[in-house]
Amino acid sequence: MNRMNRMSHLLRDFSVPAVVAGFVAVLVGFTSSVPLVFAAAQAVGADAAQTASWIWALGLGMALTSIGLSLRYRQPVLTAWSTPGAALVAASSSIDLPHAVGAFIACSTLIALAGVTGLFERLMSRIPQAIAAALLAGVLARFGLDAAGAVATAPLLVGVMVLTFLVGRRVVPRYAVPLTLLAGIVVAAAQGTMDWQRLGGAWAAPVWTTPAFSLQALVGLALPLFIVTMASQNLPGVAAQRAAGYNTPVSPPLVATGLTGVLLAPFGGYAFNLAAITAAICMGREAGDDPARRYTAAVAAGLFYGLAGLAGGAVVGLLQAFPRELVLAVAGLALLGTIASGLVTALKDEPHRDAAALTFLVTLSGVSMLGIGAAFWGVLAGTIALLVQQWRPR
Repeated sequence: MNRMNRMSHLLRDFSVPAVVAGFVAVLVGFTSSVPLVFAAAQAVGADAAQTASWIWALGLGMALTSIGLSLRYRQPVLTAWSTPGAALVAASSSIDLPHAVGAFIACSTLIALAGVTGLFERLMSRIPQAIAAALLAGVLARFGLDAAGAVATAPLLVGVMVLTFLVGRRVVPRYAVPLTLLAGIVVAAAQGTMDWQRLGGAWAAPVWTTPAFSLQALVGLALPLFIVTMASQNLPGVAAQRAAGYNTPVSPPLVATGLTGVLLAPFGGYAFNLAAITAAICMGREAGDDPARRYTAAVAAGLFYGLAGLAGGAVVGLLQAFPRELVLAVAGLALLGTIASGLVTALKDEPHRDAAALTFLVTLSGVSMLGIGAAFWGVLAGTIALLVQQWRPR
């Protein structure tokens, strides 16, 4: 009876904006980084069947963790594969597939240990809200800039989408993003820019790779993969939750994503983490007026991730059939409210304003040093600025 009540409650919480927000999150996630995953698989020697297995494992892992964690906490907890991690693996041409799988297992084990020990959660609790909000705004603002830049190559498509979004926000706010996506598809189809030839493909199947372990792979791949995943993915992922007003525990999701990576690494699940950009789509008001019901957007995204993993090339082809400008525009517009609220939170308190502005600018710059992305350096710059400004001698 309790299970039936929970299912009834879940179905009642679902809404069209939540489902569309979940789809947009998957659309943005897949179209922006699937080529990197393909390049990573090929760099370590994966064949076509093994590459399809990577998509199967990644889609299944994100589906299980997103749905499970969101239902567990009744909050939008969206996971993702490590995009900078894929770039790192793609550059590891000297490591073969079995040793790469061994490195993936080691990396996921470290992620799980970071959750078990609570070290990462204690670190995140010391970061001021202004810095976290500035970090999120800096990560997301890039999508807003890309959406504005898309006007140059597809002015009619982007113009119609922006107009639809503005009118939708005025007349039917809950359905502004769904209507924007629909308008973009109609215009793209009329212009002939939908790449229908990408449609097709078959169901993906898991392919096992027996892991091998070596010091070279552990030091050269596992450790850097762990560092970039924690600094460039989990750090802004937690910041996105805090900025949206959700206080989801940090450690249990780390344990869940780490253990999922250990189990799915032999099939291609190289690293899982908390999402930031796609999660912000599921946490904003475009996912529903009631923050307590937005967890269904992450559940919907998990379902779409599962379908994408099982259908393999077919769903990936469908998502890649959309023109690039359409994806950029719908992502930028869907994140507009979250970017604005992040900036308001970051800059409202004068004592933290300079540090927050520095965090925002460094993060927005996209600077990458030592293989670590801008999110980490933005937080570091803001934290140093805050310490310098607030330090007082005893």
